[in-house]
Amino acid sequence: MDTCQIYSFSFPTDVRFGAGAVKELSAYLKSNNLSAPLVATDSNVADLEFFKSVIEDLKNANLNPTVFSDIHPNPVKSDVILGIEQYEAASCDSIIGIGGGAGMDVARAIALGVNNKRDLFDYDDLIGGEKYVTEPIPHFITIPTTAGTGSEVGRSAIISEDETKKKRILFHPTLLAKMVFADPELTYDLPAKITAATGMDALTHNMEAYLAKGFNPLCEGIALEGMRLIKESLETAVNKPDEESRAKMLIGSLMGAIAFQKGLGIVHSLAHPLSSLVDMHHGLANAICISKGLEFNIPGQERKFKKMAQVMSLEDQSPEGVINALNELKSAIGIPEDLGSQGVTSAHIEELSDLAIDDFCHPNNPIEVKRDDFKRIYESLL
Repeated sequence: MDTCQIYSFSFPTDVRFGAGAVKELSAYLKSNNLSAPLVATDSNVADLEFFKSVIEDLKNANLNPTVFSDIHPNPVKSDVILGIEQYEAASCDSIIGIGGGAGMDVARAIALGVNNKRDLFDYDDLIGGEKYVTEPIPHFITIPTTAGTGSEVGRSAIISEDETKKKRILFHPTLLAKMVFADPELTYDLPAKITAATGMDALTHNMEAYLAKGFNPLCEGIALEGMRLIKESLETAVNKPDEESRAKMLIGSLMGAIAFQKGLGIVHSLAHPLSSLVDMHHGLANAICISKGLEFNIPGQERKFKKMAQVMSLEDQSPEGVINALNELKSAIGIPEDLGSQGVTSAHIEELSDLAIDDFCHPNNPIEVKRDDFKRIYESLL
């Protein structure tokens, strides 16, 4: 991959990928007769120099951006309501989501709610809310700053209830971004811990999508290539980052988000409650849970584990070899081994198990998961 080149591709979202791609943002807005974007991001990203530079470039191009950054690390409904109010108050004409999962999810949910005026959670995909999305979505652009969630190419947003912290999923094909500016340069200054956690999130997306039940050979092929790219670049991106490793991670992350249109599984259902209940970073939660979650899925999936081992160039191509390789990778990039190190105690287990069995991901798991399975895995991770 020539990291000095900027590439265009679509699958199905239009993507401008390459170092410096974000510098094309102002010209893109002008070419689409847009002048007043709401720029949604989290408060951490809003304080970074590159973000300030992006906003300054927009202003220098005689555009009128409005920054919205009142977003929780695990976003809630009230974040979205505030964003919609700010969009309307500033007479915005477009939405730009910049950041990782939180910024992207809130930006996409704002885009949904600007013209669709029902209660936000009426649009929950798990209760058939897609049918209520009848009004047009404002021009929507995404710019990832982490190689993790892949939300830039997604068509869904995960937003929690303020009180119960139950996660809701908002989904519709029209929520795809009109354009993605995927610029590896924006990930260069990520701290090692964030690079590690978000990178493991991306790897989890690819591995769970590949194992998910159902038939989608296109997603499976993309997932395998995403695994290969991440396996060969994540350790370098964390410990000795360079342009090539950052670029491969960004592509691997994007591929994971495309692949998980096929579905996810037990690992995400273990991770989501950890974010909701103890406010754990989603990528870190996936990273801690992935080995035990995938180990649960070995029976009947031996052929697929062998294929994953092959694309990741593992010497031991048994299912156990895949799990061992994951554990070695986690150790090399500083991922904690247990949940106890993150403040989870035995007192959390029952509620975590309740939230996990109600989660929307595990129905796509290749093996049926029961509440006792979640409880046992959580206990083993303390």
